[in-house]
Amino acid sequence: MGVDPEDDRRPGAVLVVVTWNSADVLPGLLDSLELGMAGLRWRLVVADNASADGTPDVVRSKAPDALLVETGRNAGYAAAFNAALEAVSPLDEQTDAVFVCNPDIRLRPGCGAALVKGLKGHGTGITAPVLYDGDGRMIRTLRREPNPLRLLGEMVLGAGRSGRFSALGEQVTAPDAYRKDTRADWAAGPLMAMSRECLEACGPWDESFFLYSEETEFALRAGTHGFATRLAPDAIATHLEGEATVSPKLWTLLTLNRVRLYQRTHRRPAVAAFWGALVLRESSRALLGRSASRAAVRALVSPAKLREKPGP
Repeated sequence: MGVDPEDDRRPGAVLVVVTWNSADVLPGLLDSLELGMAGLRWRLVVADNASADGTPDVVRSKAPDALLVETGRNAGYAAAFNAALEAVSPLDEQTDAVFVCNPDIRLRPGCGAALVKGLKGHGTGITAPVLYDGDGRMIRTLRREPNPLRLLGEMVLGAGRSGRFSALGEQVTAPDAYRKDTRADWAAGPLMAMSRECLEACGPWDESFFLYSEETEFALRAGTHGFATRLAPDAIATHLEGEATVSPKLWTLLTLNRVRLYQRTHRRPAVAAFWGALVLRESSRALLGRSASRAAVRALVSPAKLREKPGP
């Protein structure tokens, strides 16, 4: 798919789409790929986590040339991506980039080529596009590394205002940051491109994160290997968005995984401070009537919840 034998000078890419019961949204993504991946030699790989709604049949009918990797279980996002990557490994020297993509993404024309072009910047290992939601509003996806002060800053000032100050906000909110190739510690990952060199140096995604924080962990790990995460401002896509902000179950998983990730690289006093700041932030939101935050607080104060293996 996407290969023109008359032109082998274009950059090569593997596009991995992770699916789970995605039959309703996947066709829209597939329809956007011809123009969205224009200018690249690319191969589509769909990693399906045991969908029960006919998602594999959608792949076979709408993208018959795609490689369909069926994990056989709801293995999680990172595990599905790793399974897809293993199916096409080793990556040859003609593969410049590997994309990972949600099925509810819609690529604008030239998005893929712009993401790969961004990887050519010195020291860049990961690129992210400018994303818009289904109503045409820009989604702020650039992030700073999480820490207790930034959690408290978000609690007091709100994510939008605190993000104007690098010390006080995790979310990068300055409009100018989304008009240039801004470097970030990580970027929210419904669509990103990784260079072959970055993947080879950093290894597979961490499968202990069933969902959420897996892209954060990988980007921070890439940073320790000298690979930066940058915005590719000419790469544009639409994200129809999931339900993490409204589902108590998903928000709880997201919140717990933030603590689990912080535990990986910090000592106990710092982890305690991070946990406390997260409890305060979610408690303040719970007092405003947010049911997802109430569920997150209950999980945060439960030692058993923090210890248990994350899963569906």
